[in-house]
Amino acid sequence: MKRNINSEHADRRSAATDAKAALVEAFRAAREAAEPTREAKQAERRLIAEAREQRRAEREQAKLEEQNRVATEAAAREAAVAAAARAEIDARELADKTRIERVLQDEAARKAERDRRYANRKARQA
Repeated sequence: MKRNINSEHADRRSAATDAKAALVEAFRAAREAAEPTREAKQAERRLIAEAREQRRAEREQAKLEEQNRVATEAAAREAAVAAAARAEIDARELADKTRIERVLQDEAARKAERDRRYANRKARQA
């Protein structure tokens, strides 16, 4: 009876080994049969990936162009603001200069009038 048990065990082991070998062979056969479609799928995936990369590069380029445009516009606005501020400062300085000149002219005119009155008074007294 002992020999019978070993014989059954050996049969089961050899059956399991044969089944594993059959599975491996079936896997290899299926892989070889699917090889052309696998290559086609890989080529298709590669094309899709390249197209995706190209779209990403285009988006990045558009983004950079937009950033450059915004930066250029900001620089132009800042230059316009600076020019306007400088023009305002120049106008204010010119207004201050003309006001100072007018005050000095008025002061000189008052002094001349005062001197004329003084000279007339001295002339009448003499």
